[in-house]
Amino acid sequence: MSFDLPRNIILPVDAVDVRLDPGPHPFERDNAQAIADNWQRETAANPALFDGTVVLLSALSYRDNSLVGRCHAVRYSTFMLWRGNRQVAGAEHAYAHAMLVAGDNALVAIRMASHTVNPGRVYFAAGSLEPVDFRDGLVDVDFNMMREVREETGLDLSGAARGKRYYAMSTASGTVIFRRYHEPASADEVAQRISAFVATEAEPEIEGPVIIRHAADLPDGLMPHMKPLIEWHFSGDHA
Repeated sequence: MSFDLPRNIILPVDAVDVRLDPGPHPFERDNAQAIADNWQRETAANPALFDGTVVLLSALSYRDNSLVGRCHAVRYSTFMLWRGNRQVAGAEHAYAHAMLVAGDNALVAIRMASHTVNPGRVYFAAGSLEPVDFRDGLVDVDFNMMREVREETGLDLSGAARGKRYYAMSTASGTVIFRRYHEPASADEVAQRISAFVATEAEPEIEGPVIIRHAADLPDGLMPHMKPLIEWHFSGDHA
C-alpha cells in the first residue's frame, strides 16, 4: 500500500481506517544511532523536549472516500529525526485538527508557546497521534482532536456540534485530517475562555488564542498547511 493519495488538495473523508501495528517502525529500527545523536542535539537546544510516544505512518492511501493506513508507536526522538528529513521513504506523519468555528463563523486557532517544538507558530490546537488515541488498534480521530483541544485550551468539545465528515489534505510535510467543531459563542468569547485557561497553567503549551475572521486574515506565524484550510472554510458551506 505504501503512500498512495492525492497531494495538495482537500479530500472528503467518510472514514479513517488507520491501524496501529504492534511491530517496530522500520525507520526507528534501522536508525537507532542517528536517532540518539539527533535527540542529544535537539535537547541541548530545547531542554523542555520530552521523549514520549507518538505514532508514525508506514502506509496511507485514499480509497472510496476513506483513509486507509498503518502506523507504529515510536519514540518522540524518532519523530524528530524524521521531521528533519521528511523525504525518508516508508515513513510519513498524520495529525488531526479540530477546526473550531465560533458562532460568528470566525475560526479560533492557537499560537504555540516559546518552549515548544513549534514556537510562535499558528494552527488549530492539535498534537501527534498517540497510542492512547486507538481503540482495539483502530484510530479514534475525534478522541485525539478533543483530547488535544482540552489539553491546550481547556475547552471541552465533547458536546459540540460537528461536521458530518472529516476532510484531509496531504502534503510533503504530512497529512492533516480535520473536522469542523461548532461553538455557539462568539470568537471573542471563546478566545476569552482560552486565555483564562492559559493564565492558570504553570507551563502552558500555547501562548494564547488567535481569531481568524476571513480568508485573507492570515496571522504572522501561520503554518503553511493552514492557508488552504482557512480558504476552504470561508469559501462556502461545507458539510
